[in-house]
Amino acid sequence: MPAAFPSLPSLNALRMFEVVARHLNFRLAAEELGVTQAAVAQQIRGLEAGLNIRLFERLPRGLGLTDAGRGYSASVRDALAMIDEATRLLRPAPSQLTVSVTPTFAAKWLIPRLGHFAEGQPGIDLRLLATDRLSHFHTDGVDLAVRHGLPPFGPGLNSELLMEQRVVAVASPALLAGKGAPDSFEALQGYVALHDAHDYWPAFNTALFPGHGPGTARNLRFNQTSLAIEAAVGGQGIALAEQAFVAHDIAAGRLVQVFPLQLRLDKAFYLVWPRRARQPAGLAVVKAWLKQQAADS
Repeated sequence: MPAAFPSLPSLNALRMFEVVARHLNFRLAAEELGVTQAAVAQQIRGLEAGLNIRLFERLPRGLGLTDAGRGYSASVRDALAMIDEATRLLRPAPSQLTVSVTPTFAAKWLIPRLGHFAEGQPGIDLRLLATDRLSHFHTDGVDLAVRHGLPPFGPGLNSELLMEQRVVAVASPALLAGKGAPDSFEALQGYVALHDAHDYWPAFNTALFPGHGPGTARNLRFNQTSLAIEAAVGGQGIALAEQAFVAHDIAAGRLVQVFPLQLRLDKAFYLVWPRRARQPAGLAVVKAWLKQQAADS
């Protein structure tokens, strides 16, 4: 019996061809596929050699599709979409969605709320990627990210405000009871200032005590806000943190807000996701749930 589809190229080569045809750039295609640029170029050369036809024009700046490549890319894209759809129908499973956040955002805001989400949305399998490294949507398989800053966050990305930033000073009740309330600039210098990577203390001091210098308080520095918060809970000093990150500790009596001041900054927390023709199932549900949680916090 003759082999089925004797002229069919490697499916891996066809998949790489579809991605390169979409980006017209080997580097961007390699990022999406999670392989090296050299591996993508090698597969495309092999595909063109096997077909004995040029699919791309090598231009001074990037790539261009030949007439044959343009027609072939449309057919290959349709065929891969059919295979993808057939596979999904064959193996129905909960919608999987990967959300990228910082460790502090995960520990102090998101994780305490996830139980309610799992109960209310059993059809969505939520994967949490907590890292201080800036995740890549394609190579890390991220569908949605919470990022701190100001838009735009990059080409090809959508963004939507999740919550404004409100920085407050917090300390353990026992520490304040022992040392007394820091109700003046001079009294504040008797406390250890707990810093994180953002270093909001100079701006906070200026807003709290106008006309004074940056302060001479003793300092203790951490690379993550969650560590500074835990140090404050342990009575080691006064920390500055996003109000939403310390709300549970304040409600539980582990921390108190030292000053009424809420320092508002230009930067905020945004939902960020890539622009795609077909968005992952469940993305709209997760975005709406996160925005509702932020509104309630």
